Amino acid sequence: MRIIMALLFFVNTIWASSGQDLTSTWVGIVSLVIFILGYYVIAAEEKFHINKAKPALFVGTFIFILIGLYNAINGLDSKPLSHEIEMLIFEIAQIFFFLLVAMTYIEVMLERRVFDALKYRLVSKGYSFKKLFWLTGTLAFFISPVADNLTTALILSTVLLTIEKKNAAFLVPGAINIVVGANAGGAWSPFGDITTLMPWIAGKAEFFDFFGLFPSAFLGWLATGWLLSFSVPEGKPLFDVHTEERVKILKGGKSVIYLGAFTILCAVLCQQVFNIPPMWGMMFGFSLLKLYSYQLKRTHNEELKTFVAVSKIEHDTLLFFFGILAAVGGLHYLGYLDLAVKLYESAGATTVNIGVGFLSAFIDNVPVMSAVLKANPTMGVDQWLLVTMTAGIGGSMISFGSAAGVGVMGKLRGIYTFGSHMKYAWTVLVGYILSVVIWYVQFEILGLY
Repeated sequence: MRIIMALLFFVNTIWASSGQDLTSTWVGIVSLVIFILGYYVIAAEEKFHINKAKPALFVGTFIFILIGLYNAINGLDSKPLSHEIEMLIFEIAQIFFFLLVAMTYIEVMLERRVFDALKYRLVSKGYSFKKLFWLTGTLAFFISPVADNLTTALILSTVLLTIEKKNAAFLVPGAINIVVGANAGGAWSPFGDITTLMPWIAGKAEFFDFFGLFPSAFLGWLATGWLLSFSVPEGKPLFDVHTEERVKILKGGKSVIYLGAFTILCAVLCQQVFNIPPMWGMMFGFSLLKLYSYQLKRTHNEELKTFVAVSKIEHDTLLFFFGILAAVGGLHYLGYLDLAVKLYESAGATTVNIGVGFLSAFIDNVPVMSAVLKANPTMGVDQWLLVTMTAGIGGSMISFGSAAGVGVMGKLRGIYTFGSHMKYAWTVLVGYILSVVIWYVQFEILGLY
């Protein structure tokens, strides 16, 4: 934490005197202090025994209230602040409703015993903890490019929890492997993560250019998985074929799976073809789920209980996203995120783009990537792909540095935490470094892109 504060002080000292932002004003300094203190409470969730959504929500809302107070005291025009908040609400709403639908589908599939059936199939085959560890990680890496890293992580962490509910020696490395696999898999496909989607839409690279990141993403994840595998216990999950009841998917469960896949397809089509927010496709898929629930009730007297599923959603996760995105949006309005992009002029693209990965571990990678795109530094395809990869997989270094990590923390509450993640963070760092080295050899030395 002292290092973070020192870096922020250093940046503020060098550039805050430009007079073109609010970082040197009392509202800028107070907001930064509040953000740092709030971040510390979030990171020390286990120490203070407070849900991370509470400090995140407080910080995110209070910063903008302070900015509004500053404007009122100084008689400044409130229109820029109103416009910033409107854009922020739009951004948060997209994520909020996207997550709402994704989590609802997962809860409905849980109720229809889809994951229980998957667990039965995996465990009944006699797979060991290590084999299950590699199986879930591999699925995470190859599913996320088609779906997205968050949805993939939520689904597979649910499978992980149904396999073993208390064995932290298996669950924690397994959860990290899923998060790293989902983020790495999402880095080499425009559909896999918002941070890959944004530069593609902005025309910084062609669709198939992103596939060139596959070697870096895959081998980086593989290195982390290999190091984590040494911590996975020997043995197998408890399973007795004579006492374990064979689990079958309840009526309508398979149809919900197909509807979920179609919903993801609708989200992709909305973004890529129809040029409307992907959240719209997710909400359309939610309407199909509701209509199917009505049809199933009429024809088979089976009820999906979608509203019950919504009530079981981890709302703290949604509120955390609201708070943290609002807080980062406030810092962006004050000028702090804009300061970082000036480094491109002094430190060079490769150095800064590698640093973006570390920054995205502390601050959500979406506003970080947005700041880079707004700065629009002069870079070739190789550098745009590098920052895409580092922003995408850099968040894996801290448990809540990515949407996938936050989602898995919500699913494995009390097991996969900030503290438990940091015990293995060095394995993620090794994979990150290897990914960057492979990118450098492939793109800068061999020119294979």
